[in-house]
Amino acid sequence: MLVIGGSGFIGTALIRELLMRGYSIRNFDKNPSVEFRKFSVIGDVRDQEALNEELKGVDVVFNLAAEHRDDVTPVSLYYDVNLQGARNIVQSARLNNVKKIIFTSTVAVYGLNKHEPSEDSPLEPFNDYSKSKLQAENVFREWVEGGDGRSLVIVRPVVIFGEGNKGNVYTLIRQIVDKRFVMVGRGENKKSMGYIGNMVKFLIQTIELPPGVHVFNYADKPDMTVKELVEFIRTELGMNNSPLIKLPYFVGLLGGYAFDLLSKITGRKYPISSIRIKKFCATTTVSTRALEEVNFNPPYTLKEGLREMILSITLESNKNSLQMLDKGYEEERYGS
Repeated sequence: MLVIGGSGFIGTALIRELLMRGYSIRNFDKNPSVEFRKFSVIGDVRDQEALNEELKGVDVVFNLAAEHRDDVTPVSLYYDVNLQGARNIVQSARLNNVKKIIFTSTVAVYGLNKHEPSEDSPLEPFNDYSKSKLQAENVFREWVEGGDGRSLVIVRPVVIFGEGNKGNVYTLIRQIVDKRFVMVGRGENKKSMGYIGNMVKFLIQTIELPPGVHVFNYADKPDMTVKELVEFIRTELGMNNSPLIKLPYFVGLLGGYAFDLLSKITGRKYPISSIRIKKFCATTTVSTRALEEVNFNPPYTLKEGLREMILSITLESNKNSLQMLDKGYEEERYGS
């Protein structure tokens, strides 16, 4: 098996689980793998010759490679990596007679503020990331139609979180831990989320699916409103009685636009932007009917996953505090 883009958060967890189950694995990524160097090759999905070589003798390809941040520049990178990368992968798959590709796309292909779209819902990508991902899906669909016995699995995950991840859920918990969180809007919008320990097990389950095209949204149910999520985190941290700063949505959005302008002027990237405010305040929920139809049973509940994440961040925070205390003690001791 080949995991393309396996050095990141999801890829590392996936490779770890695959190895535990006895699969033979190679990782192909432009970045080195911290945990699985001996199974990894440095390479880029934009390099056709490198892909041709790496797909030799491979029966299953997991494609996790993507440009996905909100602030990627130039925007052409979304299409160079996500779309052209898909074209290169299918070219190598044809050359090497690969029969199965498992592709992680995104629920962003449905657009914002949709009420639990299913896999058959209209697709309305709203930014270059989601547009490039949808175009990549179509490239893989064309590939699977071109030969007998080919199998394509498209997984459209929501926000995936877990220990070691520094994404949106990490940022939210970290801000609450550090008492820097500000609630923008009323928090009544719902969010679908997924825990990494569940998602990688589902990805592996899809290896056994028969030929054809299989599309799944991935989320761990039930959904939570932003208000419920923040209250749960604060309760787990013992902070639910402390005051919470709140801003109306229009004020937060104006602040996001101000940072957009500042970013253009200075050329720097900031953690606050208008698109991030819009996404935070948007309802992003999906139907998981297709998951239920293949009888996937996640080993963790959503709240159990959140507790694991909160615990890892709390331990990280305590470790940092101890290091600062040690540094202060050494400076006081030696007069530095």
